[in-house]
Amino acid sequence: MKEFQRINRRHVYQGAILDFCKDDIITPKGNQVEWDYLEHKGAAAVLPVMDDGRIILVRQWRNAIDRFALEIPAGGKDSVDEPTDVCAARELEEETGYRCGKIEFLQSIVPAIAYSGEVIDTYVAWNLEKTEQSLDPDEEIELEFYTVEELMPMILNNEINDSKTVAAILTYYYKYCNK
Repeated sequence: MKEFQRINRRHVYQGAILDFCKDDIITPKGNQVEWDYLEHKGAAAVLPVMDDGRIILVRQWRNAIDRFALEIPAGGKDSVDEPTDVCAARELEEETGYRCGKIEFLQSIVPAIAYSGEVIDTYVAWNLEKTEQSLDPDEEIELEFYTVEELMPMILNNEINDSKTVAAILTYYYKYCNK
């Protein structure tokens, strides 16, 4: 397959969590086109598993969809150099008030591959110890606890449709529960 070539990237807008860019691309057929691109420093998400096997999810308001969503804890890296396992453990404690004793990589996902460079590394966390939530000023989070068997139909019924959460639950199920 022939390559596409980016010949220029212009930063059009710098936001708090992402930058909006315009890319000039030469296609394999020699056409010059302009594509939108969202630049993101990366993120991490974590599927926290209690000792009894229940999974902690967070219910929080999401402005982009104008409703509450049920998700695994997640957040952006503090810097491009921050290791994603450190980010995942930090977000777990901030959002849920649980610290993990063990964290293991699940997979990397690219939630909007057509127009964003965001990569979210997902993890599973065990050996949870109760601490305290430390929410950002704009966060209101409720914790909910489910077995993986309860979560599977919630995905199929579109009650859970956040891509990182769906990917993490399915990966966890097939890696650890479906033996």
